[in-house]
Amino acid sequence: MNTYIVRYEKDETGWWVATVKEVRGCHTQGRTIDQARRRIREALELFVDHADEAELIDDVALPANARTLLRRVQSTRKRAEEEAIKLQNSTTEAAEVLTKDVGVSVRDAGELLGLSHQRVHQLLTASSRKKKAK
Repeated sequence: MNTYIVRYEKDETGWWVATVKEVRGCHTQGRTIDQARRRIREALELFVDHADEAELIDDVALPANARTLLRRVQSTRKRAEEEAIKLQNSTTEAAEVLTKDVGVSVRDAGELLGLSHQRVHQLLTASSRKKKAK
């Protein structure tokens, strides 16, 4: 599978111009990045075989401050996703302790955890399935 870098730049009219760096003359435009992305694959099909299978790597031209902010957002999102996994794991563990070790009902465990009793049931069921699969 071939890989191509696609450069996206806004022109003076506000359209996004997409250019495949490795293929001379392969370019297109779109009102949005998504539209330009779809169209550049169509344009690439005119130049190379199996363009529909090619990996396209986006290289969006943005001012330095915007690139910095985007990197910050991506980093923050990654940390938030990692914390969400930790939260789910600790919530599941707490639900198990409350219901199995302490003898609290699923409904009361939900009340204590700030969740619905249905969500507590889902967590316990998923945890049970994971343990059986191991």
